[in-house]
Amino acid sequence: MAVIVKYVVERNGVERMTFTSKKEADAYDKMLDVAEALEGMLEKVDVPLSEQQVESLALEIAKQKDDFMAILKGSKVPSKKDNEEKPASKKGDDDKVTAIKQA
Repeated sequence: MAVIVKYVVERNGVERMTFTSKKEADAYDKMLDVAEALEGMLEKVDVPLSEQQVESLALEIAKQKDDFMAILKGSKVPSKKDNEEKPASKKGDDDKVTAIKQA
C-alpha cells in the first residue's frame, strides 16, 4: 500500500484544487488571496460589472499578476508570440524527415 500526500486548497469550505507539492499549493492559495483582494477593488470601480465578471476578471489578473505589475511599473510585457515556447529541435531529427513530393 502506498502513502500519497495531497495538499488541498480550500476556500469557504469548498475544495478548490489538490496538489502533490506544498509549494504549488501555497502558490495557488496566494494567487486566490490576490484574486480576492482584487475583487474588492473591482467592486468599487465605476464600470458596471456583474458579480461573475468581477470574480473572473480578478482571477485572471491574479494569474497574470507579474505581467500586470510590469505594465503598472511602466515596463513592456512580452507579446504572446514571445511567450510561446518553440519546440526544441533535436540534433539528427532532420535525418528522419522525408521531403514531401508534389505531383
